[in-house]
Amino acid sequence: MAMGISSTLHIFQARRANFKCTGGSPLNPSARAANNTESLKNHLSNLEKLLQSKESEERPPEVEEVGDGVNGDEGRGLLGGLNLTRIWPEMKAAEEMSPRNLNRLQRLLSKSQMEYSPRNVLGRRWREYHGGNDWSGMLDPLDDNLRREMVRYGEFIQAAYHCFHSNPATSPEEGPTHPRSVALPDRSYKVTKSLYATSSIGLPKWVDDVASDLGWMTQRSSWIGYVAVCDNQREIQRMGRRDIVIALRGTATCLEWAENVRDFLVQMPGQHDPTQGQPKVECGFSNLYQTGGAHMPSLAKSVADEVKRLMEQYKGEELSITVTGHSLGAALALLVADDLSTIAPNAPPVAVFSFGSPRVGNRAFANRLNSKNVKVLRIVNTQDVITKVPGMFVSESLDKKLRESGATAGLLNMLDNNMPWAYSHVGTELRVDTRMSPFLKPDADVACCHDLEAYLHLVDGFLASNCPFRSNAKRSLVRLVNEQRSNIKKLYTSKSNKQSSLSLETAHLSHFNAPALPSPS
Repeated sequence: MAMGISSTLHIFQARRANFKCTGGSPLNPSARAANNTESLKNHLSNLEKLLQSKESEERPPEVEEVGDGVNGDEGRGLLGGLNLTRIWPEMKAAEEMSPRNLNRLQRLLSKSQMEYSPRNVLGRRWREYHGGNDWSGMLDPLDDNLRREMVRYGEFIQAAYHCFHSNPATSPEEGPTHPRSVALPDRSYKVTKSLYATSSIGLPKWVDDVASDLGWMTQRSSWIGYVAVCDNQREIQRMGRRDIVIALRGTATCLEWAENVRDFLVQMPGQHDPTQGQPKVECGFSNLYQTGGAHMPSLAKSVADEVKRLMEQYKGEELSITVTGHSLGAALALLVADDLSTIAPNAPPVAVFSFGSPRVGNRAFANRLNSKNVKVLRIVNTQDVITKVPGMFVSESLDKKLRESGATAGLLNMLDNNMPWAYSHVGTELRVDTRMSPFLKPDADVACCHDLEAYLHLVDGFLASNCPFRSNAKRSLVRLVNEQRSNIKKLYTSKSNKQSSLSLETAHLSHFNAPALPSPS
């Protein structure tokens, strides 16, 4: 035991000698040497207790890591229990630049193909993963299977982004009956229909004459996503049902941006429950969803017609409808889900997986979706400002507390029904944070915090709200580095290039060989 303590003390002292402390103790710059000595004695005493407890415990058998574990910090050694980074902050930087972390960075940067968490059989539990119980008990800590499903649906959106930007112009003869070729990340699905959104406003003809090079940026109707269905029997058996996916990209054209800023609430068409108030949604989102083009139907009609056709084609089978979108696509996904939930008397269960969604409607609209049993999982980045607009900048948690208090509930309900910017979020929230990533700068810019690839990176590394980024994250960093190079910590980009001789230019080339291409959002 004495030899163990002696050797550990040598390690402890040698590690301490590697760091220069200027201006006094980092814990208390004004403290004297006596205080430093006393602090050191306390930590050595803690070390001795830790060693004694370790020696008294029976050593558990080593277990090989399989899949996604939550115990990413195991094996740090006995000194890890003292959390020495609080004593010497320099040690945190040293730990980040350790060979272990740099080897991990090299591995994530060198992947040319995506690596995923284990694909487990969902079977009879598929309704739980589809939101049957509002994902209760599955988000914090995050269920491994659910993490994989979220990343998979996010990559469906990335495929929509890439398909649009590879051919953004919409020709007059193009229509939803001839679906575009979409490079789906999951080959067990096939695209059955292309979807188009049409703006209710248009630019004067002289704009095209003056700036003819704008082209597709000023077109009223644009390709915005697709409908796909799983047609692989093995995957159907794994998931426990045949899944219909509607994937929608975010804002890309000038007229889509123009619709986005029309942020006053308008009444939804159709009947509503007077006890829940008048459902209202943002004017611009409603216009993009309901407006038809010169040669193609509205987004609302296209989705409804195709889902009806698929329901008839696979009549008698277990079906599910999953709507997924990012940014503007996440907002439109709620409108799509609202319609599809009542498309037929025995409509399949409808779930929405949204990334970086803005607010879409008022509280009555949220109540309407809840009453229709539409399940919504909103993945939100704390640093993403888009998730806080439109409407008044009021915290969702504060609003909930005020309504539950009873004193101000009546006033808030009155404001909901009368104010043009009384917005409310919908569904269950999974909150991630850019600052939890060991690779992204904590002050990453607005574009990075809203970027879809950054969202998928954060979801892939999320363990729980009180846990660090998981050390065995699977997702490659190639796209993230390529798209958000200025927001990656220089600590990694400079040092990793020296360690691995892997330049960012190589990552840029490797990125084009990846199966799911980036979201230029």
